[in-house]
Amino acid sequence: MTDLNSILEPGMLVRHPQHPEWGIGQVQSNAGGKITVNFREEGKVVIDGARVTLALAFDA
Repeated sequence: MTDLNSILEPGMLVRHPQHPEWGIGQVQSNAGGKITVNFREEGKVVIDGARVTLALAFDA
């Protein structure tokens, strides 16, 4: 898991860098490198934090 992903906590807003069409997502959990995010346009997705670095959404 990257350093950025390790600071993600429930309630934080993020974007998936490879899927901008998913819109902004809200972190639901972050445990053992698996980050569960509920995206506006895609729904709930479990992300492997070792493979994908999520971007914080400051403009939400």
